[in-house]
This record gives sequence, structure tokens and C-alpha cells, in this order.
Amino acid sequence: MVRKIYDRFLKAIRANGPVKVLPQKTRIAFQVRMSFAQLTPRRAWVDGHLVLARRVRDPLFRSSQTFSPRNHLHTFRLCAPEDVTGELEAFIAEAYAVGRQDHLAS
Repeated sequence: MVRKIYDRFLKAIRANGPVKVLPQKTRIAFQVRMSFAQLTPRRAWVDGHLVLARRVRDPLFRSSQTFSPRNHLHTFRLCAPEDVTGELEAFIAEAYAVGRQDHLAS
């Protein structure tokens, strides 16, 4: 199940363009110019986060941390591939733009 969640999440990211997948010891990071998303596989689910240029209050996110005015980390948990919904895909697209550093161009 965890592999199917990962595959679905990666497909949602790649819908936005090319991405570097950086497997690490306990997590998998996703990068364009900068890292914008991360997944941590668990036995029955996947925890992860997205970096957005704005702070979002949405039930999808378990918590958020602000690192700078345009750098907000939002955590989530995926228990099934179907949890990668259109709403999450929209946030993934927003995070992908942060990974390209589009938010710094204005």
C-alpha cells in the first residue's frame, strides 16, 4: 500500500514537470531548484510535507510551520493512494512552483 501511495504522489508531482527524486535514509525528498516536498514511508501510511509560499489553514494539513514570510511547511498523512485528491494535487502544484522559486520572481 505504501508503494502505491508513493507512486500516486510522484505521478501528481510529475504532472507539473520534471523533478529530482532524492532518496535519503528515512525519507524521500522532491526537488526542482529547491526541495519543495518530502515523504516519509511508515508501515501502513506515508507522512509528508509540502513547502508553500503562503500559510494555509486546511483540514488536509496536520500542522504547519513558518520559516520565513514566503516559506511555510505543511505536514500531511496519506493512508491510501486515493488520499492524493484533486485538492492535494492543487497544493502539490503550488509547492512545485515554490520548488522552481517562482514566488521569488515578483
